[in-house]
Amino acid sequence: RFDIRASGLPEEVKARLLRSSDGRISNEGVVVIKSQGSRSQETNKAEAVARLSELIESAEHVPRKRRPTKPTLGSKRRRLEGKSKRSEVKSGRAKVGL
Repeated sequence: RFDIRASGLPEEVKARLLRSSDGRISNEGVVVIKSQGSRSQETNKAEAVARLSELIESAEHVPRKRRPTKPTLGSKRRRLEGKSKRSEVKSGRAKVGL
């Protein structure tokens, strides 16, 4: 068990950890990591600590802000060409006037 709020982590890392949708983090802000892969308690503890440090390292990474982009001229043309081809295919299915 690792209490995020009582830890000495930087505030922004704590906030990112608490905001994450990881199922191992309880509503109280406690990370519960279970390890039963080995018969040795020492090995299981070391594995749990490694997983905890991996979780904290992933929260330390600051995501880059997304800059909105506009579609290129070529992509606009390709989209419109595809639409016109599809329109031709569908117009051939229309009922012929009587």
